Amino acid sequence: MSAHEQYEGGENFDLRQILLQGRNLRLHERTALFGSFLGKLESNREMQCLRRLATSTDREVLVGDPHTGIPHRMLMFGSNNYLGLATHPVVKERVKKVIDFYGVGVGGPPLLNGYTVLHHELEERLAALKQTEDALIFSSGYGANVGLAVGLFGQGDTVIADAYSHASFCDGVKLSGARALRFCHNDVRGLAHLLNEVRQRQHGEIFVGVEGVYSMDGDLAPLDALVPLCKQQGAIIVLDDAHGTGVMGPGGHGTASHFGLEGKIDITMGTFSKAFAVTGGFVAASKPIIDYLRFFARPYMFSASLPPMVVATVLACLDTIDREPEIVERLRENVRYTATGLQKLGFAAHPQAAIIPLRVPAWMNIRRAARIFHELGIFINSVEYPAVPVSQQRFRLSVMATHTHEDIDRLLSAIAGVWKEMENDHKETLTDRRSHAA
Repeated sequence: MSAHEQYEGGENFDLRQILLQGRNLRLHERTALFGSFLGKLESNREMQCLRRLATSTDREVLVGDPHTGIPHRMLMFGSNNYLGLATHPVVKERVKKVIDFYGVGVGGPPLLNGYTVLHHELEERLAALKQTEDALIFSSGYGANVGLAVGLFGQGDTVIADAYSHASFCDGVKLSGARALRFCHNDVRGLAHLLNEVRQRQHGEIFVGVEGVYSMDGDLAPLDALVPLCKQQGAIIVLDDAHGTGVMGPGGHGTASHFGLEGKIDITMGTFSKAFAVTGGFVAASKPIIDYLRFFARPYMFSASLPPMVVATVLACLDTIDREPEIVERLRENVRYTATGLQKLGFAAHPQAAIIPLRVPAWMNIRRAARIFHELGIFINSVEYPAVPVSQQRFRLSVMATHTHEDIDRLLSAIAGVWKEMENDHKETLTDRRSHAA
């Protein structure tokens, strides 16, 4: 019996099994198998991807039901728009003026015609934000990570990355041809051991890749221990601060600032798709490194520049954070309020940034739980394999500065209700199994 026939026969396949089975199938068989998988999600009303928003991404959104198409209002706890800047009136007004002046795009890469005075200004602002000599802008965060890796890592080099490093960084390391090693998440001793081992065996550069705030767990890299270790071993530290920029440290300057390590990071990568609520990415480093990347980072050289309106958005966001530092403080207060409420419900919630993971017990049907959240008007993201290991599936809460305490109370009430309903279903299932066995 083929994998497709097994799935159609009612076996309880998950995405992991789909991927494993697909390795041995031809293209049309793989796509048919996955199509059956998606069809079963639809029929079970468990498809929570590609939900269509009909309003701006604010604390409350209008979302079309993925099965009926009927829109209803939901509280948004699934967006990386941490500071609520996507709808800030000052930001919107600035962008409108830039569109009137520059239009909507440039139609070329930065090395040719795609470099405006706005792009240059933003690079200077980002370098100042991260206390480096220079910075350059990429059209996506993914491209920034791949670009810095392909541009800087050589075949004689070694890259030692945290096991939880983002897929874009891992892909960039593969494309670079450098030797790739991993250390267990936030394991400083393990990293020290690898650094000693590599330093004794090779003479190429050693790069250490970590993230300021890890996107799935919301915890921080222990930069206060990692940076001195890398300096001692002569390793170049590469910090992905996508989720830390705008959120961590005084004035939202980032995770290095949170640890008092401004200007101590060799290479910092960041994105505009989190706190700045648009798209794009950047790399900040010394001027020689940035000059080199402009000509050797392929995603930078061979991609069209970000439209001026996107660049203007980020500039306006930086100005707004400077003028209204209370936005960052409101975010932190909302995170504290949410964590306190979750702890009262029995969750081990100790967030260090704006991401709060809710680990799902092995017995819980995460897709059914996600459907209940949707029906309750709570928009949160369920994270399944392969984004995380099978044993670590979770809901990921993203808190925003614009949430009210009443919003968060509704969220907490929904979480308590979903967990209780799923526990009751689990107990009933166990009772049924025991009665059948008897």
